[in-house]
Amino acid sequence: MISAAHFDESAKTWDSDPAKIARAEAVADGIRKGVPLSPGMRALEYGCGTGLLGFSLAPHVSHVTLADNSPGMLAVLDDKIAAAGIRNMRSLKLDLAVDPLPDERYDLICSLMTLHHVEDTDRILRDWCALLRSPGHLCVADLDAEDGSFHGPGFTGHNGFDRTELGARAVRAGFNACRFSTVFQVTRDGGAGQRTYPVFLMIAGK
Repeated sequence: MISAAHFDESAKTWDSDPAKIARAEAVADGIRKGVPLSPGMRALEYGCGTGLLGFSLAPHVSHVTLADNSPGMLAVLDDKIAAAGIRNMRSLKLDLAVDPLPDERYDLICSLMTLHHVEDTDRILRDWCALLRSPGHLCVADLDAEDGSFHGPGFTGHNGFDRTELGARAVRAGFNACRFSTVFQVTRDGGAGQRTYPVFLMIAGK
């Protein structure tokens, strides 16, 4: 697993990577096309990092809570929110592996490239379901199943996900009507030259 300290160190330069910006915009576009967003909705982005996805969604909903367990990422996020004068976004330090569920409930929960870092997939899906109002939508963007070359040796998280299996896990956690689409392709050195890794968007209803 990659530690919060690693992300603390990466936070200041996170937004300087055009690929990360393009990925967040592509996922946000997929969410806007697949979910009927409205001005009254309250959203939670879990594992938000510097909030690239949340910033793209904020104009289309009432409020976005951006949660992460990296103080470094949240510090950069808070600076961005303050600099932009945005009033419908707030940061929240949260790690559902150890912290209790927040009291607030949401109409939309989303995550981008976070789930493969979470050890207990079934637990996080149940927690997200508990935090979601009905009707509501969960939008998870992450890697298709891969051979471990995306992160390389030493990574102890999930090497992506099989879509059918993940959809079945979401249904067991309390969701319904799971649907998948490919929204982005990550290109990086996979150990034997350039490799392309598809990023899916799972939209699950409650």
